[in-house]
Amino acid sequence: MTPQREPKAVAERYARRAATDRYSMLKPDVWLTVQERQRAMLKLFARRGWADLSALRVFEVGCGSGGNLQELLRLGFAPQHLGGAELLAERVAQARAGLPDAVAVYEGDAADAPVAAASQDIVYASTVFSSLLDDAFQQRLAEAMWRWVKPGGGVLWYDFTVDNPRNPDVRGVPVRRLRALFPHGHVRVERVTLAPPIARAVARIHPALYTLCNALPVLRTHVLAWVEKPA
Repeated sequence: MTPQREPKAVAERYARRAATDRYSMLKPDVWLTVQERQRAMLKLFARRGWADLSALRVFEVGCGSGGNLQELLRLGFAPQHLGGAELLAERVAQARAGLPDAVAVYEGDAADAPVAAASQDIVYASTVFSSLLDDAFQQRLAEAMWRWVKPGGGVLWYDFTVDNPRNPDVRGVPVRRLRALFPHGHVRVERVTLAPPIARAVARIHPALYTLCNALPVLRTHVLAWVEKPA
């Protein structure tokens, strides 16, 4: 497959997915996962000494229906400093309906988004690259993201590292692949997120079991990474 074909292939793969409430925030395993990721992000921001998040510029690749951008707004980022790109038109419409007008949302291939070089403090990608099966397209998008990052800023990355044997439309992105995509970055990785099948099973018994099982790093399937561009 050529890199030019991959955006259409992504749209086709998403169209094959059956509608489900698996990721509903009403489910304990989902909100436990989200809260864990939020805590890890806030710790990362605090370690960097970012006291005023409203001053930071953030662009999200694959922003979907805008949920992550809404999350950043609640954490204190300013709408006029937020933007995102999304391939699927229906998700773009949902994002624009749910976000302030000051948040710019672009439709289409994120690598072609009109983002100025060295303009962003954070370029955010959450479970994006695991849905991209073409290595060349992954590299093209990573190069665009790296171009947008300011010196001293970085790529904020959240994705899973292992394959899902039940879903051939995604593949895990190991940390070594992350490093290869951003060879000039300084990579800091935190392993997070209890394996979803385990999380669903134990949270049905009691939400506290999520934290208990997640204490074992071997059961965590995702990483939250910060890839810093040297100042």
